[in-house]
Amino acid sequence: MAFLIFQKNLLSGELPNCWNHSSCIFVIDFSNNNLSGSIPPSICSLQFLESLHLSNNSLLGELPLSLKSCARLNTLDLGQNGFTGKIPTWIGESLLSLKILRLRSNKFVGNIPPNLSRLNSLHILDLANNNLSETIPSSFGNFTAMKVSKEMHGTILESGTSYHENMQVIIKGIDIEYAILLPLVIVMDLSNNNLSGTIPEELTSLFGLMSLNLSGNHLTGKITERIGALQQLESLDLSRNNLFGKIPSSMIALTFLSYLNLSYNNLSGRIPSGNQFQTFMDLSIYAGNPNLCGFPLTQKCKDDGTNQGSNIVGGDEQNYNTMDEEGFEIKWLNMSTGAGFAVGFWVVLGPLLFNNEWRGAYFKLIDQVYDIVYEVMSVIFTRFAEHNDIA
Repeated sequence: MAFLIFQKNLLSGELPNCWNHSSCIFVIDFSNNNLSGSIPPSICSLQFLESLHLSNNSLLGELPLSLKSCARLNTLDLGQNGFTGKIPTWIGESLLSLKILRLRSNKFVGNIPPNLSRLNSLHILDLANNNLSETIPSSFGNFTAMKVSKEMHGTILESGTSYHENMQVIIKGIDIEYAILLPLVIVMDLSNNNLSGTIPEELTSLFGLMSLNLSGNHLTGKITERIGALQQLESLDLSRNNLFGKIPSSMIALTFLSYLNLSYNNLSGRIPSGNQFQTFMDLSIYAGNPNLCGFPLTQKCKDDGTNQGSNIVGGDEQNYNTMDEEGFEIKWLNMSTGAGFAVGFWVVLGPLLFNNEWRGAYFKLIDQVYDIVYEVMSVIFTRFAEHNDIA
């Protein structure tokens, strides 16, 4: 059993085409080097190969058909190179064991093959920073491994080795390197392409998604109200598209959401309030949407100050306070919290500080509780020791 790990070196030149004389190699990692040329055709003569990392090099050309023979691959990481052409349809036909497919930052063109959704074990799909066009396949709602909670995946490699895959994944706008926790990460990143059309509602059935990034495309239409079904979502980036309509009120149900970017669309109406939305104070989240209003923006909504104080968001009627009312409530909340703390402090501790009888009774009670606990624990340990002696 062999692992060829040569990442983060200064290797240059082309990969040799002599892999048909090797055997029992499970992992090849030449990422973060200065390699050039193309992927050698013989590399998939390695019948046990489960992980291929060639990211962040200067590899060129189309993906060779020989990769189709790597049927045991769990990880295919070819990101940050100069690969061209279309993403081959045979990936969704032959590499059915894939759990991670990372092709970001290349020069791929054309549509995204709908049959990628046949990769039932796939839980990381990263096609960002290419020139992909047309629509997001509705079949992407069928990724089985993205529909389950993140505790369900186990390890990446199937060989039962102690080796842990490691990979950089961009979540919440930050490049994070995962290793032991990599099997728990569920991500779809299609950002910075030329994708058009609407966001398929089918994506909202991927209940296990931690991060969804569709930013930097030409997507249109409304954000579906069903997006609130993505209960595990921690990061959502829909910025720099042509989305319109209101921000769905169902998004307040995304209680794990800690990163949100809706900037530079054509969204309008009142920003939902409640739950996580109360923590999104960064105005850049909503920048470039001049028709948005309400907290935390300075732009008030037209119905502010009326008796109704209501707004239809995503088809659901909800009542909202005006920004002035929100500020007033926050001030009173802070004042009442401080007053409550002061009263509670002096009611409980005041008599102990200034009344000798109360203070003596208090410490006497503490001593009694200590004695009771000590006696109970002594009995337990004695019985435990006697039981062990008998055994």
